Amino acid sequence: MPAPGAYGPSSVDWVREEVEHLEASSGVARDGRPLVVLTTVGVRTGLRRKTPLMRVEHRGTYAVVASMAGADHHPAWYANVLARPQVELRDGAVVLPLVAREVDGPERARWWSRACTVFPSYATYQSRTRRRIPLLLLEAPVVAG
Repeated sequence: MPAPGAYGPSSVDWVREEVEHLEASSGVARDGRPLVVLTTVGVRTGLRRKTPLMRVEHRGTYAVVASMAGADHHPAWYANVLARPQVELRDGAVVLPLVAREVDGPERARWWSRACTVFPSYATYQSRTRRRIPLLLLEAPVVAG
């Protein structure tokens, strides 16, 4: 789970406004799409950062896609997750502490198919860039004991 600390709202108006809307509503975007809010800790700032992302869930596991709408660079939240995989995910009114891991191979192929079913634009985004768009799974932390 992200370390307690100051929240640094996004400097991007639509991101900040969408997060505010999602936290005040049931997790449905202003345009009707099902979204979740991913909370990470900023690599450079140490601030808690919140990002609205498409809701891709299967049997209690969530996937997040670092698409950046097909840009040639990764979104900032991706670097945050790589540096600190303990994240928080808000799905409607439910807030979950989860751990992220990047997937590859057949596991990635299955989850990529699920993600593209939820949001077909991911396939278009992949065609816009030469980078392989990262896909990460968010799962419940393993409790030692």
